[in-house]
Amino acid sequence: MSFAHDNASEPEQQQERQKLVARWYAVQVASGCEKRVKNNLEQRIQTLDVADRVLQIQIPKTPTVKVRKDGSRQQGEEKVFPGYVLVKMIMDDDAWLVVKNTPNVINFVGSEQKRAYGRGRGHVKPLPLSPSEVERIFRQAEQPEPLVKIDMEVGDKILVLSGPFKDFEGEVVEVSSERNKLRALLSIFGRDTPVELEFNQVEKQN
Repeated sequence: MSFAHDNASEPEQQQERQKLVARWYAVQVASGCEKRVKNNLEQRIQTLDVADRVLQIQIPKTPTVKVRKDGSRQQGEEKVFPGYVLVKMIMDDDAWLVVKNTPNVINFVGSEQKRAYGRGRGHVKPLPLSPSEVERIFRQAEQPEPLVKIDMEVGDKILVLSGPFKDFEGEVVEVSSERNKLRALLSIFGRDTPVELEFNQVEKQN
């Protein structure tokens, strides 16, 4: 694989490299291996002398608050894009190989290029993220208000623990983490009635 023109002279290749700027790329990795890939890649960058081209490695995370069944809250972090690591790099053959050959790396996100000869599916041409994508990703990771997560989803059976509908049972039809609320169908006077409830007002039923 080559990112420079194969038939170009050395001065032309130098000019080609000078045109290259550092961009963010998304790299798909094995599930649950994001931190391992980041650590391995940071070591490989130094060992293989490409620190001038592979500049940053990030696993964007956003703060979360998980509401437990008893209503208590546990603070933590959640990956914005599980299964991906973001790498800011100046793309050339050497830098590409260092990242691509890191253990547990699957491939860059990009467009598949068909082989002109030989067997196989060809290779993936890495496509950099757009500036707007990068801004959106890191803005989401830096949001000051933690995202509230609750161990409930549409279809779960619940019991109301407090409020005017205490001891009513129902079924979750909508979960709104941003508002810390959910909507459930409760059987009131023999009819299913949608009711909005706070997360800490309900308990999930087995």
